[in-house]
Amino acid sequence: MAYVDLSQDPAALRRIFVSMGLAGTREAVQATALPGGVSSGIYRIDLLSGSYCLKQALPRLKVAKEWSVPVERVFAEIDWLRTVDRIAPGHVPCVLGQDESSKSFVMEFLGPEYRNWKADMLAGRVDLAVAWAVGDMLGRIHAATADSAELAGRFATDANFYAIRLEPYLVETSHIHPALGEALHAIVQRTAATRRVLVHGDVSPKNIMVGPEGPVLLDAECAWFGDPAFDLAFCLNHLLLKAAHLPERSADFFASYRALVRSYLAHVNWEPIAGLEARVASLLPGLALARIDGKSPVEYLGEARRDAVRRAAMDMLRNPPATTQAVATQWAREIAA
Repeated sequence: MAYVDLSQDPAALRRIFVSMGLAGTREAVQATALPGGVSSGIYRIDLLSGSYCLKQALPRLKVAKEWSVPVERVFAEIDWLRTVDRIAPGHVPCVLGQDESSKSFVMEFLGPEYRNWKADMLAGRVDLAVAWAVGDMLGRIHAATADSAELAGRFATDANFYAIRLEPYLVETSHIHPALGEALHAIVQRTAATRRVLVHGDVSPKNIMVGPEGPVLLDAECAWFGDPAFDLAFCLNHLLLKAAHLPERSADFFASYRALVRSYLAHVNWEPIAGLEARVASLLPGLALARIDGKSPVEYLGEARRDAVRRAAMDMLRNPPATTQAVATQWAREIAA
């Protein structure tokens, strides 16, 4: 079936909302685009019954380099949201319905009482309590899903995870830096082969809204039963990059980094902490370099800071640190000072 852009098809939009009992048969249904959607169309829908958020998977991501991914990933996202809602209610938006033909779903709309964690940090508002709560939330999700054969079967989305995460981040970066190809491919192979918990895959501050009851995690289209180290490293990497961007607030970012690690590790009971932390520490420089030279480069770093991140990440890929604290110490010495 051909891809239908719901933002350009009011009749299709009406059909979806009428079928879910959210709109009247003659009610006008229009989509207002929301910011931040790289891999999906994300829209606010205002109806007589209330305001809703509609998300539709895109077949090609909105980045400079060619990056096509299967739209069926939306169903893993829906499953992840519903699964995690039972584990950590209030920390994911409630899914109200889905539409298979358009590869879309409808969820609750988060109002003005919610603020975006990335926007807060880029504005220099660094809240240690938020970082702690994010680590705690992520640790709870991983602990509750660890070694579940049932979830491993439902989220055997290895091909999607490779296409959306491992290939555009780490494999693409190995093409730009062939001298580091062996190290990067080893990380890819280890990550792909490690299947322990339900992974979100995009624990980025842009996907975390901070509300009255704490953080709410969005955008689970990379959902996969795999390596918990990926989720933790993916989030910590953003704190390191923010410290590089705002060196005058680096002490606060490093404090948040340590708080997130501590609150997360308090939940780790499915494997030895040292092994998990070593995987996180080796992933971090690969992900940092990927945000400079991969398919999804970070947008807020100037060239001088990009070069500094590149040099530090390459050095750590050649000489991998064993702990998250070792990564932070080297980062502070080489970049955020």
